Amino acid sequence: MRKPYNIVVGTGTVKIELFDTTLRDGTQGQGVSLSVADKLHIAQALDDFGIDIIEGGWPGSNPRDQEFFDEVGNLQLKHARICAFGSTARKPGTAATDANLDAIVRSETPVVSLFGKCWRFHSLKGLRLTDEENEAIIYESVAFLKGHGREVIFDAEHFFDGYKADPAFALTMIEAAQAAGADTIALCDTNGGSLPNQIKSIVEKIKAGIKTSLGIHAHNDSELAVANTLMAVEAGATHIQGTMNGVGERCGNANLCSVIPDLLLKMGHTTVQDLDLRQLTKMSHFISEVMNMVPNPYAAYVGKSAFAHKGGIHASAVMRDAAMYEHTPPETVGATRHVLVSDLSGQSNIRYKAEELGIDLNGHNGKNTAKDVVQEVKSLEHQGYQFDGAEASFELLLRRKTGEFQPFFEVLESRAYVHYDNQGRNTSEAVLKVRVGDEVEHTAADGVGPVNALDNALRKALVRFYPEIADVRLIDYKVRVLNEKRGTSA
Repeated sequence: MRKPYNIVVGTGTVKIELFDTTLRDGTQGQGVSLSVADKLHIAQALDDFGIDIIEGGWPGSNPRDQEFFDEVGNLQLKHARICAFGSTARKPGTAATDANLDAIVRSETPVVSLFGKCWRFHSLKGLRLTDEENEAIIYESVAFLKGHGREVIFDAEHFFDGYKADPAFALTMIEAAQAAGADTIALCDTNGGSLPNQIKSIVEKIKAGIKTSLGIHAHNDSELAVANTLMAVEAGATHIQGTMNGVGERCGNANLCSVIPDLLLKMGHTTVQDLDLRQLTKMSHFISEVMNMVPNPYAAYVGKSAFAHKGGIHASAVMRDAAMYEHTPPETVGATRHVLVSDLSGQSNIRYKAEELGIDLNGHNGKNTAKDVVQEVKSLEHQGYQFDGAEASFELLLRRKTGEFQPFFEVLESRAYVHYDNQGRNTSEAVLKVRVGDEVEHTAADGVGPVNALDNALRKALVRFYPEIADVRLIDYKVRVLNEKRGTSA
């Protein structure tokens, strides 16, 4: 009989080094913009989480990155080392006078990630360099930074495409970096077009001939960045580059929110710094919040739907043993289990939610109540209502069924108007008649649209009876077209 959960206890002797490029490659993603303060907040959070190396940006390329490197030294980092990013010198013999390399040195970071061309197509057509010139540039640039006491990670740009096109050329370039003293060579799938079997095969071949520590930098253009990263580790890579939530250039980078738990829980590896995986979901959502991005609900491990169960059969099984429909306990990554209510629900969904809400069905003819609620939910969803995103409405429905709900007020009449004033401005007005106990309130209010007008009128009617309403704020609402198949007639 197999283990209930597919979790492998870490036993490996080689520890995985985690390199986060959210603040550099991540900011190249469309719609991502971080202030210096944002970058500093994220850097502190990455250190608290246990990331080993934080790539902060490209010094000299823009004022924001330069200010970050000026300020980051004031952070009280416990573990992480800050890394500056940049390119090799432009021509052989110019490393000592190259403005880019000078800016990297002046950033005073202990670690440098330096990219160089490893695809002849780029070297010859893009930079117009001979093979010997490209090799010399890589060697001289790495040696220059090593001479200034830096830990150097050589990002072998376009390595996998370059190796597939001309293995000898690609190998010569990383051998030049190794000879110059590079501490790590990160093999880059820059265009994100390689397949997992190709990554594994190539890394195995490189591992056999290169003594320097190997890393992997994968892009997600073929939806394979995480798989390619794991295959590189399987083949011997011990340095992992990626971003939180997979943000980055084009389709993004390898998502560390998936890579890290896969490495620890599925492959049994350990990391240089002990991580508390229970902080992973919180970390993911924090990054999204700082970036002003809506978290992906379908993201593995950390998405709201990652441990959500909607089908009745699934919910029934989860109530007996969650391992039947979950590959890992949600608690291991700081997530929570959600059982949803919809027209796909069975009585198990209702019972689970009732227990979650503290509603005792057993004292209310529970079997028939659960059955009745299932039928009512199915009927309402057929009309166009949706309960999996409106759990408070479902709670009210359930409490009505059990007789626990007592309305605090009753709306006797409601009218909403949208009209134009004498200056052609669109205005909305709502009129409500509301009964609270033995009293009836008749109120009217203006608003920005009919929903806002109704909200204002209802508050006006109720605030005398329930003063707390003055502090309640409507933060979101959804407009749904019931029976949308009827088109505009709906």
